[in-house]
Amino acid sequence: MLHLASQSPRRRELLARLGVDFGVLDVDVPEQRQPGEPAEDYVRRVAREKAGAGLLEVVSVPGALVLGADTEVVLDGEVFGKPRDARDAAAMLRRLSGRSHQVISAVSLVSASREAQAVCVSQVSFAPLDDGEIDAYVASGEPVGRAGAYAIQGGAERFVSRLDGSYSGVMGLPLHETAALLREFGVATGFAPVGAGWGAAG
Repeated sequence: MLHLASQSPRRRELLARLGVDFGVLDVDVPEQRQPGEPAEDYVRRVAREKAGAGLLEVVSVPGALVLGADTEVVLDGEVFGKPRDARDAAAMLRRLSGRSHQVISAVSLVSASREAQAVCVSQVSFAPLDDGEIDAYVASGEPVGRAGAYAIQGGAERFVSRLDGSYSGVMGLPLHETAALLREFGVATGFAPVGAGWGAAG
């Protein structure tokens, strides 16, 4: 049985698109970058820790597989996590305005006997944003809980002038890499309608 170690609605929606049955686990992993830790190493570590924390919850289940993922926005080597408040969100968006940044998304898949990981790095360019656009977007509430204070699949899609990489990776779960990992573990992927449901937590 496959389990997703995330309560993110976006990741649940994306994983469901691969046509696999899965349960959902609620894990609590600190997302704190260590001093001097490279951004990609940080994202990889958090994804691995989420998967490992999830596995501890279902380790007694025969054949349990746990998928953990982490996605972060990186500009000039700085990791932009989730904004603390509206002011922080606006500050992040002003820094992203008219610039290109990286979105690093790591996926870890673990079982009781093995683990594997994939990482996807996308380059996202924002058009210049004026204060009115930023204020209106922040007021919409969408930046809350989003790395880098934006959701590419939401209102911020109009800010993106160029995307080089994975759209689903920027959303939070790169489907190409995730499908490849699942196949490595013998999990067949298929196709499911967008918005398909998911299994109950196991």
